[in-house]
Amino acid sequence: MDQILLDPGTLPTTDLSVLGLFLQADIIVKIVLVILLAASVWSWAIIFDKSMRMRRLNGRATRFEDQFWSGGSLDELYDKLSKRPPDPSAAVFCAGMREWRLASERVLTGDSGLRAGLQQRIERVMAVTVGREMDTVEKNMTFLASVGSTAPFVGLFGTVWGIMNSFAAIADSNDTSLAVVAPGIAEALFATALGLLAAIPAVVAYNKFATDIARYGDRLQAFSEEFAALLSRHLEEQG
Repeated sequence: MDQILLDPGTLPTTDLSVLGLFLQADIIVKIVLVILLAASVWSWAIIFDKSMRMRRLNGRATRFEDQFWSGGSLDELYDKLSKRPPDPSAAVFCAGMREWRLASERVLTGDSGLRAGLQQRIERVMAVTVGREMDTVEKNMTFLASVGSTAPFVGLFGTVWGIMNSFAAIADSNDTSLAVVAPGIAEALFATALGLLAAIPAVVAYNKFATDIARYGDRLQAFSEEFAALLSRHLEEQG
């Protein structure tokens, strides 16, 4: 029997580029890839936004604290910032000053019980403001945590599905050549790689921002306690 030799140039070729793998992928794998790509893009948008926001918040907090401890009139500072506090530290200050102004004139002429009640209300109002401002600062952190924890599993699902397609192709063609197996395996590995590409930056960014936000929250809490102590000393002096 004569042996038939095939020209390599006539063999079917498979596009193993990123775009080629996506176009040749099964619809389920395509959905997985689109979800992972969208999650990765949104994660990077959050990362850039959160980086700039944290830098801006720390800068504004420093400027406000410089104004607060400069020795100027706190009433003038409140009048300047009360309409639109520029940062969480200023918002906490304005909340405390607002409560102070509403009740101080009546309380300062009353007994010590009223003064203690005013101090507790000021501390409670500032604590509520700290919590509300920190909720805003922590926005989108849950998304980063979710992407970091679930993206590898979504990619793994795409991997399993791609391998199943490879086995199905082998069964249909009764051929175990690389040309038959390679596309499905490549799709599977592509899904895994994209899952890791989405998860790794999200996890790293989440850990960094969690530390930065915790440090900023401690700074905000420390300021509220110092301001409460300052008002408490003023109440004692007036009493």
